[in-house]
Amino acid sequence: MVKKNLNRLYLTLCYIFLYMPIIFMIVFSFNEHKYSNKFTNFSLIWYKELFKDSSVMSTFYQTIIITLIATFFAVIIGTIGALTIYKTVHPKLRNYMQTTTYLPIILPDIVIAIGIIILYVFLNLDFGYFTIILSHIVFNVPFVIFAILPKLLTLDNNLFDAAMDLGAKQFQIFKKIILPQIIPNIISGALIAITLSLDDFTISFFTSGNGIMTLSVKIFSMTKRGISPKINALSTLMIVMIIVISTITYLFKNKENN
Repeated sequence: MVKKNLNRLYLTLCYIFLYMPIIFMIVFSFNEHKYSNKFTNFSLIWYKELFKDSSVMSTFYQTIIITLIATFFAVIIGTIGALTIYKTVHPKLRNYMQTTTYLPIILPDIVIAIGIIILYVFLNLDFGYFTIILSHIVFNVPFVIFAILPKLLTLDNNLFDAAMDLGAKQFQIFKKIILPQIIPNIISGALIAITLSLDDFTISFFTSGNGIMTLSVKIFSMTKRGISPKINALSTLMIVMIIVISTITYLFKNKENN
């Protein structure tokens, strides 16, 4: 019993240590005082200043557009990739494809970013919207694949055999049998891709062109001139967005498991 309580206390302290900086940042985003070393009065002044800043709001809309486009194509490519791995008959080839797909997930972002830059320079591409969106797609595809593939591997192959015996074509099997069962996973993969795109800094920083920024890069550039309370407000809004998206993902996963 004592050991169990000690484990709970240790876990609680770890969570406090991890989330205390975030809590302080959120609290001081409502601080009327300009400097974050003293909390004076509750105020929404820095949120008002944030929305008055046309540069920040333009970056926000820019980030949303990049995220939605990248997520759309990542979901399509990821779904096709998951189906390809699933339909691979040879077990060794399937395992190889899964392993190679898993590598971008465990590699550091800086390694992926440098590799992408070298590729773009080799292809003589101009850095801009196209390169940053393409980079986000490449970064998100493996996560989408592994959000969909586990569900595909649990499907009953007898359903497909029965459908083919009844004269169904491959597209009809996908539309009538496979798609309805993997829709929750596709949505989960899309939400994960949105979260990763909003959160990503390294790849966005290295692959964006002049005048093109995401929110994470914008926050980094703002810190160079001194930490403004607007950064606290902006970061708080990003945290809220990510929490909402993560909560929706969690609910979809629970719905799938039930």
